[in-house]
Amino acid sequence: MNAMHLTLPFLPFRKVTPVLGGLVAAAVVATTPVPAVAQDDAEARLRRAEAEIRALQRAVFPGGDGRFFEPLITQRDGTSPQPNVSQPSTSAVTDILARLDAMELQLQRLTALSEENRFALTTVRTRLDALEASGPASRALPTSEGPSGEATQSNIDAMSGGQAGGNTSAAAPEPPAANGPSAERVAGVQAITKPQTDDAGDDEYSYGFRLWDAGYFPEARQQLAAFVEQYPSHPRITYGRNLLGRAFLDDGQPEEAARWFLRNYQADRTARRAPDSLLYLAQSMIAMDDTRRACIALAEFGETYPAVATGRLADQYQANLQKVSCDD
Repeated sequence: MNAMHLTLPFLPFRKVTPVLGGLVAAAVVATTPVPAVAQDDAEARLRRAEAEIRALQRAVFPGGDGRFFEPLITQRDGTSPQPNVSQPSTSAVTDILARLDAMELQLQRLTALSEENRFALTTVRTRLDALEASGPASRALPTSEGPSGEATQSNIDAMSGGQAGGNTSAAAPEPPAANGPSAERVAGVQAITKPQTDDAGDDEYSYGFRLWDAGYFPEARQQLAAFVEQYPSHPRITYGRNLLGRAFLDDGQPEEAARWFLRNYQADRTARRAPDSLLYLAQSMIAMDDTRRACIALAEFGETYPAVATGRLADQYQANLQKVSCDD
């Protein structure tokens, strides 16, 4: 056969027509495109992909505050999954942010501590200046203040002049009064306790200071003279000689006081109480009505210790200048 013929079983014409119609309809349905179904499937796949991306974002940026993403998918029961706040991401960015926060907190603490230390140091300096202005403190701290110049030998000789250049050895114990000290005075002296520390020299000086501060000048002189004689190399020696001079000056004996002040100044002009002794030397000369030597001492003080003359001892220096006329 040269051609293939489609043969159908013999059917009546009325029955063939419906069969052919069904076949044609099936062919049409099979070959007709279904864009609506394909579009719905693509939309579903797109939504599923977006949900997975959002789930990935929540894993990278966990948390419940406004900086992170809100959950956009639901569980089978219709509830949103809660973010795991207790287990944050350990990514490099998160670690860097945590380290920066720790560094900022530490910097704040160091800044606060620095401000507290600065305030405490200012308070200590203020109290120290107040104690030095009222008198030599038993525990005064050394400073780096030093003279800006050296006194000339002629000025030293002029200040000595035979008046303060006599015997400056440790003063001998003063003889008691004919009738002896009163019972009240003895009780007052005994009430002043002597320190007992590992530094015996400092204890001797501190006890002399306590006697002087209480107004027992003769007893203070005996104690300080013993300290100066027994501990000539002690760090407190400049305080001891200066305070010994003040114990004479405050007791109305400016001549003996001047000798100790001059001795202390000449021993070490860079010592902590050297400027005090030079200024008290001028005050002793004023008490002795020796204007010339008082002016020499005041001029030497202002030239050698300008920082102290305008600082710690400024008031006393100006008060002494007002007591004498040094223009001549």
